[in-house]
Amino acid sequence: MTVWDKPAPPPRPVPLDRERIVAAAVALADEGGLEAVSLRKVAARLNAGPMRLYGYFSTKEELFDLMVDEVQAEILPEEQPGDWREALRVLAHRTRRAALRHEWFADLLGGRPALGPNGLAVTEARLAALDGLAGIDTVMRAVETVGAYVTGAIRREIANLRAERATGLSKRDWQRASGPHVTSMLATGRFPALAKAVYDGTDVDAETSFATGLDWVLDAVAARLTRPPA
Repeated sequence: MTVWDKPAPPPRPVPLDRERIVAAAVALADEGGLEAVSLRKVAARLNAGPMRLYGYFSTKEELFDLMVDEVQAEILPEEQPGDWREALRVLAHRTRRAALRHEWFADLLGGRPALGPNGLAVTEARLAALDGLAGIDTVMRAVETVGAYVTGAIRREIANLRAERATGLSKRDWQRASGPHVTSMLATGRFPALAKAVYDGTDVDAETSFATGLDWVLDAVAARLTRPPA
C-alpha cells in the first residue's frame, strides 16, 4: 500500500471503554495465550495509544483479573439447579467448557479467589448449592475440595492438548511412539501395578474421565454431609 492509498486516521481518538479493552485482550489470549497479551498489543488491536489503557487498570495483572472475570460470566448457568449435586456438577462442567474455549483461563485458575462481580457470583452459586446442608466450615471445605479437583483435571486436560500441538502427535500417536520403551520397562517386572493399568485398564476420553472423577468427589462430599456432627 502506498502512502496515497492509506486511509486517513480518525479525526478524534478511538472511543474506549473497559468492555472493549477486555474483549480485545481475551481475543489476543484466545489466539496466542497469555504471552500474547500486552498493553501495546491490546492498544494496537483497538487502534489506540497504549497510555490510554492505563486509565482503566495499572498493571497487566489487573488486566488478567478483568479477563478472568469476563470468562467467569460464561460459567454461571441461567438457572441454578435445586439439587446440590447437580448444581455443583453443572458449574464444574461449565468451568471445563469455558477453559476449553479459553485455554489461558486454566493458567489463572486456583490461587486467590476471583473478586470480580462474575467471579463472586460463581463462588456464591457454589456455596449456595450447599447452604443449609451442613455447617459453614464443612460447606467451605466441600467447595474447596470440588474446586481443587476441577482445577487439577482441567489443567491436566489443557496440558495434554498443548502437548499434542507442540509435538504434532495425537494421544494415540504418542502412545505408539512410546510403546517400545514402555513395553521394555514393564517387562522388567518392577512395575506390576502399572503393567496391570496399561494392559487391563480401559482408556476413556477426557470428558468421561472428568465426569467420573467429579462424581467420585461429589460422592465423598455427600458422605461428609450426611455424617452426624462430632
